[in-house]
Amino acid sequence: MSRFTLVLPALFLFAPVLPAQQAATSTPATPKAPTYAAIPVEAVRTPNPVKSSPESLARAKRWWTLDCAMCHGKDGNGKGETAQDMKLTIADFTDDATLKDRTDGEIFYIIKNGHQDMPPEGPRVKTEENWDLVNYVRSLAKTKPAADQKPQ
Repeated sequence: MSRFTLVLPALFLFAPVLPAQQAATSTPATPKAPTYAAIPVEAVRTPNPVKSSPESLARAKRWWTLDCAMCHGKDGNGKGETAQDMKLTIADFTDDATLKDRTDGEIFYIIKNGHQDMPPEGPRVKTEENWDLVNYVRSLAKTKPAADQKPQ
């Protein structure tokens, strides 16, 4: 009977804590993926100081081949080996509509800071090289003929 006397108060003492701990551990918070809306206004408005040129595109192509093509694809179609292995859905930069509403500043910000599953380049890529990459990404778009235009 004395054991029961010690156990009963302990149950009342710890009973309210146990359900709260179970609730906290059984429903982990799912972090929300950042959206393009999270890009600061000043970054959106930043103009590209690097003119797109054969030299700029050549510098960027080296970075693209080393760091970007594995996910974004060699031609920017979003079907790189790593992306396919990880079953990632990546934007098709060969479609000129993909980035038509994005500023160069937004693209620069995304390269530097990352987006969703894309890791940030951060300080690994110098500022000018990052702008070269913006030029390169823009160069991947291929204008598609309008559906109502007939070839002559």
